[in-house]
Parts: sequence; C-alpha cells; structure tokens
Amino acid sequence: MTIDVVILAAGKGTRMRSDLPKVLHPIGGVPMLGRVIDAAQALGGNGDVQTTVVIGHGAELVRERFASSGVQFVEQTEQLGTGHAVAQAIPNFREGATVLVLYGDVPLVKTATLQSLLKASASGPALLSVVMDDPSGYGRIVRDGAGQVQAIVEQKDADAETLKVTEINTGILAAPANLLTQWLPELSSDNAQGEYYLTDVIARSVSENIAVTGVIADDPNEVAGVNSRAQQAELERALQADTASALMAAGVTLLDPVRIDVRGSLICGSDVSIDINCIFEGQVSLGDKVQVGPNCLLKNCQLAAGTVVEANTIIEDAVVGEACTIGPFARLRPGTELANGAKVGNFVETKKAKIGLGSKVNHLSYIGDAEVGEGVNIGAGTITCNYDGVNKSKTVIGNGAFIGSNSALVAPVEIGAGATIGAGSTITREVSADELAVARGKQRNIGGWQRPTKKS
Repeated sequence: MTIDVVILAAGKGTRMRSDLPKVLHPIGGVPMLGRVIDAAQALGGNGDVQTTVVIGHGAELVRERFASSGVQFVEQTEQLGTGHAVAQAIPNFREGATVLVLYGDVPLVKTATLQSLLKASASGPALLSVVMDDPSGYGRIVRDGAGQVQAIVEQKDADAETLKVTEINTGILAAPANLLTQWLPELSSDNAQGEYYLTDVIARSVSENIAVTGVIADDPNEVAGVNSRAQQAELERALQADTASALMAAGVTLLDPVRIDVRGSLICGSDVSIDINCIFEGQVSLGDKVQVGPNCLLKNCQLAAGTVVEANTIIEDAVVGEACTIGPFARLRPGTELANGAKVGNFVETKKAKIGLGSKVNHLSYIGDAEVGEGVNIGAGTITCNYDGVNKSKTVIGNGAFIGSNSALVAPVEIGAGATIGAGSTITREVSADELAVARGKQRNIGGWQRPTKKS
C-alpha cells in the first residue's frame, strides 16, 4: 500500500499561552508532533509511507526541530479550516495512494489503530471514531442499519435522538488520494465560521454512494487533542500510566506506579526495582537486578546488572558497569564511566572520569577529567583541580593508589600505581609508583596560647 500521511500542525494554540508552537510542547519528553510522526513512520511495515506536515504558526521553529525527520513541509499561510489545510498537501499526493490525515496535537494515537483504519479504507473513506461517556460538544457519528457511516452531525445541529449517540468523530481519516484530490478543491466555506471542513468529504462520499467505514478507537486518550496546559497534563499522566503498566507487565517492580516519569525510552532487564519519584529521560537501559532508589534522575545512561543507585542521585550521559554502588546524593555527569564493582558515594560528583574496577570514591569529592585505575581508594574531600580558568587538564591515578582525605590533585598530574597521598596534600607534580607524597605545611604546637576575649 502507498500511504501519504498528512499531519496538520499549523495551529497557533492560543490557549497554551506560549511563544512555542503548540505541536512542539512535549508529552513524555517528546514534542507532540514528534510522537505523531513516529506513529506514522512506523506504518512503513505496511507499505511505502510518505509524510507531509502542514505548518503555519511558528513554521520556522517546526521546520528546524524536524529538519532531519524525513518529512516534507507545506505551509498554510491562512488558517481556513481542516479541509483547506489538507488541500495544501495535494501536490504531494501520489498516484494510487491512500491519504491518512492526522493531527500534530493528538499525540497518543497508536500505530496499530492507524493500521486498522488503513485496512478499512481499501474501498473508500474510513474515519476514526471513539465512544465517550460524555460526548457533549462533539460531532456524532450516525450510522445506517448496516453499520456504515451516513453522517457526522455537530451537536448544535443534532436532534434529541442524535444527541443520545455516544460515538463521536475524532477528525482522523483515511481516503483514496484520487477522491480527496477531486473533492477538497470543491469544498464550500458557506458556514458560520467561513472555513472549509474536512468532515464535508464524508457527506460528499455518501452522496456519491461510496461507503464510509467507521473504525472505533479503544481508548479515548489515544485520540484526545491538546488545546491547553491542563489537557497537556492529562495526556502526560495517561501516557505515564500506560508506560508504568507496560514496565510492570515486563517484570519491573515499581514501588508506586503513579510516581514514575519516563520521558524517552526505558529498557529494563529482569528483576529491576524502581522506587518512587524517579525520572528517566532520553535513552536509559537498566540491566538485570538493577535497583534505583527514590528521587533519582537518570538521563541517557546505561547501568549494567546488579548496580544499586541510592536515593537522590543524578546520572547523565554515563556508562556504569556491573555491581556498582552509586549515591546517595551522587552526581555522575557526562563522560563518566564506572568499571565493574566501582563505588561513588554520597555527595560525590564526577565528570568525564573513568573509575576503574573496584575503585572507591566514597564521599564529598569531585573527580573530573580523570582516569582512575583498579582498586583505588579516594578519601573524603578529594578534588581533581582540572580547570585553570582556560583549559581542562587530566589526572591519572594508577592501580591500587590511596588518596588521603582532603587532597587536591592539580592537573595535569599522574599518581603512580600503589602510591599513597597523605591527607590534606596539594599535589602538583608526578608521584611515582609506591611512593608516599605529603605536601602540607609543617604543624606547630604553641603552648600557653590565650584565646581572644570579647571587648567590653
């Protein structure tokens, strides 16, 4: 099947009260339009898919954000209704294609639902509907005895019997390109809004005795649009609830499924446990038996099997080996790599640092632009002085070295294997293997010392 997807994304989104185009606002850490594009492009398994995005308000921002997404753009300079918007994409319709119309502010539509809609459009237009407990304000779907769609009746035009219908129109439809190419330019704007309505093609199809099929979506959230911050928040929670359910179905333990946010992709091995209030951004993978404590933020990172992340820890753009311990209150910044069994303790920050097999940075330290060997013990209060105000320099610590508490290692500097740095030292030059380096002022004890007294 040749599929020409048209995504309408030209609206301003006035009720969002934002300078950012509405379709660029995120759901689950991804712009709404991005989610719709992904759902459309996932149809590639059903045939040749081409996507056109109709833009208007904030057009340049939308173009820039999705420049590498493989979609085409057409601009709707005047917002004259949904029919007018789809008509802007007619030059991109291909011979024999089925056109699928989607909306950039309906972000949770599922590829499987779109596949069902496309299948139903084999012989004529097919529209996506949903059954709502309270359909007030929406256009009702009127069917004949055979179940074929006969009309979409807006609430203001509906009689008492039609108002009892709970099946409503979502605006999403699929139709042969040749029919839309003929019908869209012939739409009338003779209505109260002076706009060209896409829904009028349904009436046109019925008038020409071309059957219209209605496909009912399973979940109202899947076809819900976002027009306000409140609606954005509602769909965010709906997405997070679905994500939590999927994680638990895959065997992940969530201490409270309501208090987890996945803003990207989270891949988990077996017997993973995640405590409350954890946020996962970008691409995150957790190996078997990883445990994540409460109030943690993990972004674009990989944690291997058996690693434990204690409470209130931030990990970003880092790669963590097996059976590591991190936190509490630790921060692993971009470029951090922990080998198996490494430990980064409370109030430790690392950046662009490689921590070797079984090495420990237990507390109150900063290790940046550093290469730390195996079995190294770094005492409390140690810092690598890696920045001179202009350039970053590297610190290298050999296997088995012991760095005493409250030491400053002024880079560039190398500490040899098995070396010991005395507590409170400022190290400015190389320490060879197995040497003891002590660099601190000589202690003086002065007897008979009188403390100052407060003046009257």
